Amino acid sequence: MRKEYNPALLPAASPAMITFEETSRFSQLQQSCVATIGKFDGVHLGHQLILDQLKQQAEQLNLPSLVILIEPHPEEFFSASDEDCPARLTSLREKLELLESFGVDFVFKLNFDQAMSELSAENYIEDILVEGLGVAKFIVGNDFRFGHNRQGGFPLLQSKGAEFGFEVIETAAYERNGQRISSTFIREQLAQDNFDLVEQLLGRPYSMKGEVERGQQLGMDLGFPTCNLNPGRRKIPLHGVFACEVRLGDRYRQAAVNIGYRPTITEDGSALLEAHILDFDEDLYDKTIEIIFRKKVREELKFDGLDALKKQMTADVEQVREIFSQAP
Repeated sequence: MRKEYNPALLPAASPAMITFEETSRFSQLQQSCVATIGKFDGVHLGHQLILDQLKQQAEQLNLPSLVILIEPHPEEFFSASDEDCPARLTSLREKLELLESFGVDFVFKLNFDQAMSELSAENYIEDILVEGLGVAKFIVGNDFRFGHNRQGGFPLLQSKGAEFGFEVIETAAYERNGQRISSTFIREQLAQDNFDLVEQLLGRPYSMKGEVERGQQLGMDLGFPTCNLNPGRRKIPLHGVFACEVRLGDRYRQAAVNIGYRPTITEDGSALLEAHILDFDEDLYDKTIEIIFRKKVREELKFDGLDALKKQMTADVEQVREIFSQAP
């Protein structure tokens, strides 16, 4: 089941990436940069091509590479409820770790709020790109829209680039077998449990990472102790029970994982990931672990009582063992 996933095989990171939220912080350290912008949800192969282009252009000019990371996603900001917004592939923490692993020097976390949504396209360019970051080259897709009511686009960037002395470089969309690869497409494949295809599109298995938190101890009481993680996103892209691997440093253990909005007994609506690591009894509280999704076992269920829950958990664990026993 486990393909050779080794975080050490990711590109070697440059010296520690610096993340900031005010352009004044950057101006204290640098005068100029080569930049790109986006949500970078998933940091998939299309994003990785942009990051490669970013680093190449930065090296040519002997300037730092910088990603303008839009947070929260505009769709999240404008959504009336969690249900209305798109699911996130990666939490902010996961995104930052991935960007650092690909050698990005700086990340400007652009806070998307009401004021930002009302900023004109012209001020967007002049205040952020020119005055704030001193962008020398700006790498962006030709369909990129920005500014109040999405007024700004590639032609305006080119015009303002000529006026203020920065170059605008177009990125090509990444396609596989004629299909444009996007975060939306990957979300759709996750919803269909196509984990092998998602792994190809991400360049790594799909996973979630976080610190183990103390929960209700319900699993312990039922004989199935779990590691509880907060998925760290408004809307999760997966729901149900899965056969997973848990990475503990350089160790891998098999696990039955439930992820959902506390569906088992309570109904408070908060997202939770619960991992029962098979044949394991170490204390992992406050430690960071990574959950690697391999195969779906079943959908979420709501149980009337603990006896029904325990019976189903027993069946889930046995099915997970069977899945891994049949893996090549």
